[in-house]
Amino acid sequence: MKQYLLAVQFDYTAPLPPADQHQTMYDDVERVNQEIRKAGAWVFGGGLLAPDTATVVRVQGGDTTMTDGPYAETKETIGGFWVIRAADLDEALAWAEKCTRACRAPIEVRPFEDEPEA
Repeated sequence: MKQYLLAVQFDYTAPLPPADQHQTMYDDVERVNQEIRKAGAWVFGGGLLAPDTATVVRVQGGDTTMTDGPYAETKETIGGFWVIRAADLDEALAWAEKCTRACRAPIEVRPFEDEPEA
């Protein structure tokens, strides 16, 4: 089975929903997580802290630099993700539909590169 990244596109500039709606979203996401696990499609998933907690590490001209903040200044960035196993893109998109409804944010679906055969 192929692996896919389901990346939550989160707008950190938008106001957060009220606490009761936020908790409902977390509960809905946990239900989808359990469904993915039960189906045997779960590899890994998690939420990320805001982009201003990031450190960008680069090597340029042999020197390593570390800078605070996100790699790119954008309105939307990855706020969390799932890595799943799916037979094909259609199956991954079906999971993404459930995920976007649960987390109330757009989901970007990207396949991982195939591993070279030994």
